[in-house]
Amino acid sequence: MKQALAHISLVVEDYDAAIDFYCNKLNFDLLEDSYQPEQDKRWVVVAPCGSNGTSILLARASTPQQSKFVGNQSGGRVFLFLATDDFDRDHAQMVSNGIKFVRQPKVMDYGTVAAFEDLYGNLWDLVQFAPGHPQAI
Repeated sequence: MKQALAHISLVVEDYDAAIDFYCNKLNFDLLEDSYQPEQDKRWVVVAPCGSNGTSILLARASTPQQSKFVGNQSGGRVFLFLATDDFDRDHAQMVSNGIKFVRQPKVMDYGTVAAFEDLYGNLWDLVQFAPGHPQAI
């Protein structure tokens, strides 16, 4: 058997604002943006530039219950981890693009990491795993 995570759904307030943030500030690729008339919603998928792994489905909140979780999908913990092959390059680019880092870069035994917020306040880690780490890219 072979399986993989295809998408992670991220609840957002607005498709276009989320696309702008992920594609213009984080430099993600817009993989798909198609209208789904039977549900009156869009299917919007983004992924880190050059990635061929898991992507993010930007899912607009469609009920008051879903809206409560925009920006707090993981109860205030780091929710997603953006791995890089060059921490300094990506950190500098993100800072210049106005990304808010809530924890400054720190060297750990597993690599270099810093936490940042997305446009809604969800926490992410930017991480460059140490050479030899199973997730190093």
